[in-house]
Amino acid sequence: MTKLALTGACIAALALSGSALAQDFDEDDDGATRLPSLLVAAGITPVEQEKSGRAFTVITGEELARSQTRYVADALRLVPGFHVSRGGAPGGLTQVRVRGAEANHVLVLVDGVEVSAVGQGEFDFGGLLVGDVERIEILRGPQSAFWGSNATAGVINIVTRRGPSDGVEIDSRAETGTDGTVMGGLALRGGNKRIDAAFSAQYRRTDGFNLSDFGSEKDGSENLTLSGRFNLQLTDNLVIDGSGRFVDRLSETDTQDFAYPPTPTQGLVIDSDDEMGMLEFSGTLGATWTSPDGAWTHVARLSGNGDKREDFAGGVRIAGNTGTRLKAETRSTYRFDTPAIADAVHRISAGYQWERERFRQLAPVFDPSQLATKERAAHSLIAEYRGEFADQFYLNGAARHDVNEAFADSTTYSLSAAWAIPDTGTRLHASLGTGVTNPTFFEQFGFIPSQFAGNPGLLPETSFGWDIGVEQTFLDGDLIVDVTYFNQDLTNEIATVYPPPTYIATPVNLDGISHRQGVEVAATARLFHGFSATATYTYTDSRDADGVREVRRPLHSASLSAAYRFWDDRADLFGEIVYNGEMEDNEFIDATPQNRVRLDDYVLVTVGGSVEITDNLSAFGRIENLFDAEYEEVFGYNTQGRTAFVGIKGRF
Repeated sequence: MTKLALTGACIAALALSGSALAQDFDEDDDGATRLPSLLVAAGITPVEQEKSGRAFTVITGEELARSQTRYVADALRLVPGFHVSRGGAPGGLTQVRVRGAEANHVLVLVDGVEVSAVGQGEFDFGGLLVGDVERIEILRGPQSAFWGSNATAGVINIVTRRGPSDGVEIDSRAETGTDGTVMGGLALRGGNKRIDAAFSAQYRRTDGFNLSDFGSEKDGSENLTLSGRFNLQLTDNLVIDGSGRFVDRLSETDTQDFAYPPTPTQGLVIDSDDEMGMLEFSGTLGATWTSPDGAWTHVARLSGNGDKREDFAGGVRIAGNTGTRLKAETRSTYRFDTPAIADAVHRISAGYQWERERFRQLAPVFDPSQLATKERAAHSLIAEYRGEFADQFYLNGAARHDVNEAFADSTTYSLSAAWAIPDTGTRLHASLGTGVTNPTFFEQFGFIPSQFAGNPGLLPETSFGWDIGVEQTFLDGDLIVDVTYFNQDLTNEIATVYPPPTYIATPVNLDGISHRQGVEVAATARLFHGFSATATYTYTDSRDADGVREVRRPLHSASLSAAYRFWDDRADLFGEIVYNGEMEDNEFIDATPQNRVRLDDYVLVTVGGSVEITDNLSAFGRIENLFDAEYEEVFGYNTQGRTAFVGIKGRF
């Protein structure tokens, strides 16, 4: 890994970093920079949270630090409408599904840069560590009008920490725990009124555990993540920003037995020395100009990401691919008021985006032509209107037209509204929109000998969805409850079939319409000083066009988290409970593809706490899966039992 680490350090040092959109920042009394309560990913322009008509959740960096969360995927388990499937140990392939949709139907951004794998079309959360995260913005429902393909069911925007505006700070952390796990992190941040910058490095390694019920080989993982960002105020009206991120990770895994003629372990996960190696990089460079009166804002941005994935068996590469994505965009926003008409504030935005993607398979393949680079490009026009009326009613509408080089052109739209009813503590919110997800390169052209063959004739998936909800505040804001109903249809759903006589997996477009609907409930309480709690519940009914329940999506899921800070705010305790209801998965035990198996429901409990030793040094510890629950998120793959971790962190 040494050579890869050096490469990553060079990339991180050269990459330019920044946020998705320029925005104003506030300062605490101590001068520390803090993000305002804006949803950056909620449209062409950021919007204050209470003015958004979309169903959203924001997880702050303080909450992540308090709960000692190490992977973003584990934080998402507590979010209504989300279901996480990890194929084995932390660091292994991890899929996230939103509102019963597929894993590639949610767009993932890091500092506004799309980071999904170019070939697979979805983001593998197995490599996303929390260390430098300032906040996680989550929007549920179709967002393709703003973000294009893959934002069919929602958007997750991870915002990393930027430097302070009045000096230099150093954060460090080290921990060790069960299964030979070690983790360390170092962050250097600094700045002044004109420029700030931040750089962080994280490393995690674990010996893991055996993913299979057979044999005794442990399956571990290793992750090195480097990231950096800066913001430069060139003039009073011009800001330059940029960011860069590099991830080098290796995950050991076990394979499924697909041998023919059938063996006693056919269809089951068997002990093997398989490995998956992944390199990921992303970056952006942008400029934002604001007119002296603040009415006009112009943004120009160049961003990109890429990845290289290799699968090994016995040290020999059996499959692999590389991909790159490059985007260039410009957008302009004009703000004006109409005090005589509903005391309104209006923002009108327009933008243009260009995107090019490249994908190439790596040897071995049977046909040398499969090694040729595949390319596709798109041009997009985007328009948005945002209005605020009488300081209580908020409206947003957007439309997007994509001119696709490889598929038919598409047009998507989005509407949302929120009404904060005066003197009631009630906020109504609703949204509707359309989404599109293009076939992935791997679905079209991918090839794994004797296992998978792509389908170049696939059509894009299209979707229409809507939701409506009410947020009610009680006890002078100490208790907030939000209830949302959602409904979404999917056309041309891409699914995998196993046609005879070879039974090689092949993706196809399904006939008919797939339906998803459900209810999301979230309640947050701060009943007395130092105590906070959040509870969620989700009912998800997700079915394909034949009315069959989709796999790995439980009907019922829930979570409860609570934290208490005491001893003059120098110590804290926390606890989390995650409930995942019964669900189904595919099994291939009897050489009859598409058989179903039931995965039992389970409850996971995590507890922990921390204490400040000095003003700059603190110790922490936690126990995950406290009651040693046995469960499966993917059929045949073992999951981790009870684990314990202790560590120390400092800020200077």
